Amino acid sequence: MRRGGIAAALVATAVGVSGCNYSRSGAPDLHFADWKTEPPRGNVVTVCHAYGCQRTSRVSFSRADVKAIGDVMRKTKKADTPAEERRAIAYAIAWIEKKVGAKLGTSADRPGMDYRASGDPTQQDCVDEATNTTAYLMFLHSKGLIKYHTVQIPFSKGNILRGVKYWPHWTAVLEETNGGQRYAVDSWIYKNGENPAIVKVEEWYINDLDNLPGPTT
Repeated sequence: MRRGGIAAALVATAVGVSGCNYSRSGAPDLHFADWKTEPPRGNVVTVCHAYGCQRTSRVSFSRADVKAIGDVMRKTKKADTPAEERRAIAYAIAWIEKKVGAKLGTSADRPGMDYRASGDPTQQDCVDEATNTTAYLMFLHSKGLIKYHTVQIPFSKGNILRGVKYWPHWTAVLEETNGGQRYAVDSWIYKNGENPAIVKVEEWYINDLDNLPGPTT
């Protein structure tokens, strides 16, 4: 893992020891800086893989891709509401993951944690997933495809003193514009290209890594 990754991981572990959430204020760009990667620029998204952003690769989306993502979101939404926007976002993230997976080989990413996978460019841990999902959300927002939410800096929960099942776990975060409710957007739980879970942050990872929420349907 890179030095910057180690530093951020140690912070997360220290918070885990205290049994608290590692929650920060500030722009998502701070998270990208921690992991020595870049936020999206225009139609280019930098994707983390190989665990802890050990590898980064740039993926460019075409106008046709942006249109296809917009079409997926419009077809998914049953109403023009924040809840339906979150459903549409889940389907959009899945679409993007399939596109990226086919290009980078991360379509082979196994769900959850595999301690043998560090350094494997086809695999992604929760840091990779939280970072990438945040980048995808920022990309969607920049294209006008998200209007009821803003993209927040990722955060983690965990308490390593209770064992590996309680290891600090990272997630991307959306905040509903009206009211400020925050939602975890977690792709790590499932295979590449499956819909992420999108749940209220206070209902996310409340027990251990074996009891995480289901995919958004």
